Amino acid sequence: MKPAGIRTLHAREIFDSRGRPTIEVDAMLDDGSLGRASVPSGASTGTAEAHELRDGDPARYGGLGVRKAVANANGEIARALRGTNGADQRRLDERLRQLDGTPQLTRLGANATLGVSLAVCRAVATSRGHALYERIAELSGARPIMPLPMTNILSGGLHAGRGMDVQDFLAVPMSAASIDDAIHLVARVRSAATEVLRERGFPTLLADEGGLSPGCETGRAALQLMIESIERAGLRPGEDIAIAIDVAATALKASGSRYRLAREGRELESAAMIAMIEDWVREFPVVSIEDGLDEEDWRAWRLLTERLGDKVQLVGDDLFTTNAQRLARGIDERIGNGVLIKANQNGTLTGTLDVIAQAKAGGYATIVSARSGETEDAFMADLAVGAAAGQIKIGSLRTSSTVAKYNQLLRIAEQSGAPFAGAASLASWRSR
Repeated sequence: MKPAGIRTLHAREIFDSRGRPTIEVDAMLDDGSLGRASVPSGASTGTAEAHELRDGDPARYGGLGVRKAVANANGEIARALRGTNGADQRRLDERLRQLDGTPQLTRLGANATLGVSLAVCRAVATSRGHALYERIAELSGARPIMPLPMTNILSGGLHAGRGMDVQDFLAVPMSAASIDDAIHLVARVRSAATEVLRERGFPTLLADEGGLSPGCETGRAALQLMIESIERAGLRPGEDIAIAIDVAATALKASGSRYRLAREGRELESAAMIAMIEDWVREFPVVSIEDGLDEEDWRAWRLLTERLGDKVQLVGDDLFTTNAQRLARGIDERIGNGVLIKANQNGTLTGTLDVIAQAKAGGYATIVSARSGETEDAFMADLAVGAAAGQIKIGSLRTSSTVAKYNQLLRIAEQSGAPFAGAASLASWRSR
């Protein structure tokens, strides 16, 4: 492996899609190759996620500034990594974790470590004349695959001011034969949904990830709107387009084992939550459920998996938080069958790739996911392809921060000729 010495690291404060500060890092190698990466931020977050370091100064961006993380990248991290071989990504990432010295990267900040990790990866790809997805494929040992997208159509929860209890209802293009076809199908549903909501007198305001925010009072009402939108688009529910649901149940957790559905004015025990999800799966063409229960409701998660694990994809986001230890417990206890992959939950690139490999070895589906506070950086598109994740969850076909990722997928497909994963990538489909 040709050495690629790190000449400089320079971080700055920029803004994410919600107008909140985040960190961007430039990495320059000795041969002049430059890599730039920016770090997203979540709204619905798990307690086991790697730590996002914020300044906490209420007089500046309500305490959300990231000058501390920027200073850590420009100071301690830059000094420690200057002159080291950026081509040895694993050693670099291990060094970042050693420098921080805490399990969740709370001292230097996972936003600082991840920004450096991703920027150096991109600089090395540039230095070698490789596409970013090719560099990631080299690191992961995978054969590139174009992922199946799931696209936000209707949003609530923390993505839309709790206008609906359930966070997201997404379109999954089941009949698509290519990424271009897949994007076209979900775009048709997204446009049709706008028409349906306008006719019904619902608001068409955008949520954080570009989905529509109609404020439905129940999950069933939102699912019925999804069906109507699919049919309005001239497509067949369950055949051309299926539905994925992100319940984000951790944000609904009340006291004990109860979940509060504020819009419906009721609280449910874990068993009732499972029964409600079962009803949705029985009545509608639902193929994926994300975070159907709280991140620490492991016993109920086991029951949910026993009930539905052979029928639909059951994805852990807050449950697993791209964390190897939590995923290992899930695999050991046969909880869920899919894991959402968010690099900023982990804090380094190779740490993220390790969790993808771990999930695959355990028979779990992997879905590379955006956050509600994204930037125009399309790194996650290359990550999904290069690591052969199989699925990607970007957001809706609105706003530059999400569209940038869809556009990058189209470029990669044109350049790489990589096969399309399609519906076979869904955990529930693979088990049939």
